[in-house]
Amino acid sequence: MSKIELFVAIRRDLAAGMSGRAIEEKHRVGRRTVSAAMASALPPPRKAMPPRGSKLDPFKPAIDDILRADLDAPRKQRHTVRRIYHRLLDEHGMADVSYQVVRTYVADRKPKIRAESGRGPIKAFFPQTHRPGAEAEVDFGEVVINLRGEPVTCMLFSFRMSFSGKAIHRIFASGGQEAFFEGHVHALKRLGGAPTGKVRYDNLRSAVAKVLGFSRQRIETQRWTAFRSHYGLDVFYCQPGHRGVSRKRCNSILLKVSYG
Repeated sequence: MSKIELFVAIRRDLAAGMSGRAIEEKHRVGRRTVSAAMASALPPPRKAMPPRGSKLDPFKPAIDDILRADLDAPRKQRHTVRRIYHRLLDEHGMADVSYQVVRTYVADRKPKIRAESGRGPIKAFFPQTHRPGAEAEVDFGEVVINLRGEPVTCMLFSFRMSFSGKAIHRIFASGGQEAFFEGHVHALKRLGGAPTGKVRYDNLRSAVAKVLGFSRQRIETQRWTAFRSHYGLDVFYCQPGHRGVSRKRCNSILLKVSYG
């Protein structure tokens, strides 16, 4: 019987009118346990055991000093764990401490020392906020479907509203511009209109003829410019490469379609 189950049984017996002494004899517990069960339905947390001493303790300050010095040392002159271990043996007289113990301590302390010195990774969170019906994301990429038992590569069009998460998908046999336009027409018809704000796009060939460096400037295809103007789409193109990763949420879609 677990501790919490014991407390449940004791409290049930107390509610039934059983005396404290009878409960002690029934469950073979002491008066303190019965009193604790009367005070709370949950057992008190176990006291944390004090950390045990380690043979490495006298040498931890020396390791910390080495790690702090490495922060300003050239990359090739920084200490490996093995070099730290041998310095402790040769310069500080360390004995009866294994290499693995030193390695574990260094792995734990190294990022902490960087953070203490103000050089650790910055932990920040920027919540995304979207207005209802304002923003959306469009993807148009390959997807493998099961067509009569055979894997076939098709194109999946995805139009996703950022606020509600409502998404419209359509599969096409090819990735031509006509399919790209048809996917938009289908999505906007199902959604009842176009978003009032930005619609984010990758640099799809169906829409972008040329990306001008790493800037926001794009040369669009003429048909796409006319199409989005007709439907009133306010487009936003993501930057290529790593700079654009944080600009657009990556949608991972696993889709399996079978046709009889």
